[in-house]
Amino acid sequence: MELTLIPQIKHTDSNNFFLLSGPCAIEGEEMALRIAEKVVGLTDRLKIPYVFKGSFKKANRSRVDSFTGIGDEKALKILRKVSETFKVPTITDIHEPADAAMAAEYVDVLQIPAFLVRQTDLLVAAAETGKVVNLKKGQFMSPESMKHAVNKIQESGNKQVWITDRGTMFGYQDMIVDFRGIPTMKQYAPVVLDVTHSLQQPNQASGVTGGRPELINTMARAGIAAGVDGIFIETHFDPANAKSDGANMLALDRMEQLLTNLVKLRSTVNSLV
Repeated sequence: MELTLIPQIKHTDSNNFFLLSGPCAIEGEEMALRIAEKVVGLTDRLKIPYVFKGSFKKANRSRVDSFTGIGDEKALKILRKVSETFKVPTITDIHEPADAAMAAEYVDVLQIPAFLVRQTDLLVAAAETGKVVNLKKGQFMSPESMKHAVNKIQESGNKQVWITDRGTMFGYQDMIVDFRGIPTMKQYAPVVLDVTHSLQQPNQASGVTGGRPELINTMARAGIAAGVDGIFIETHFDPANAKSDGANMLALDRMEQLLTNLVKLRSTVNSLV
């Protein structure tokens, strides 16, 4: 996988980690542009390769009355506008094979949700678009088993694939990240750490996922120290009122200090033998 193959991606010669970041879900045009403007400014200053993230719909929700989106085409058009406005690539989730070709018309990277990473038809459909495919590691899967998910993409004629670790189930209502899996999965593809989803507390009795956002700094630093290629952070200017995953998102006004520190840490890690 070569970052330089992603349209409009910048700073690929900086020897930095790359960043996937944005809101959990596209709630509207103004919010998406506001978040993108802030993160683009930071990543340009810090020379971080950046891909704007936003889900055009949320299919994996605990309750039937949970927010699922503002409309597929409307949200995808907003993702395209973000890309055109700020000259950055974009990434979104897909949930069924028919989503692949539709989303590929608007974004540069297709993401397979962790719950669905064993769905062969979905992976093959994503691979056949020719887009970069980001495979979220299933909460129920070992690092070694992700080799087979990567092979499904590659054997479908697409070598452009990443793996994203978003934690492993720990009991019913918590997640853990086993950092021993990072070097294992790097044998198969570049590896991203999904910092914010790794701090989820799923399966709450209320049907609304909880989280531990106070540990975002700790988790992100640990990922850089462990040698991940990329960092995934969901962010919002008002997490308490976000329509999805607000409990584990990073407040947008805290992004600058976190990224600044991660760049310093990455430089130190790069200097180690």
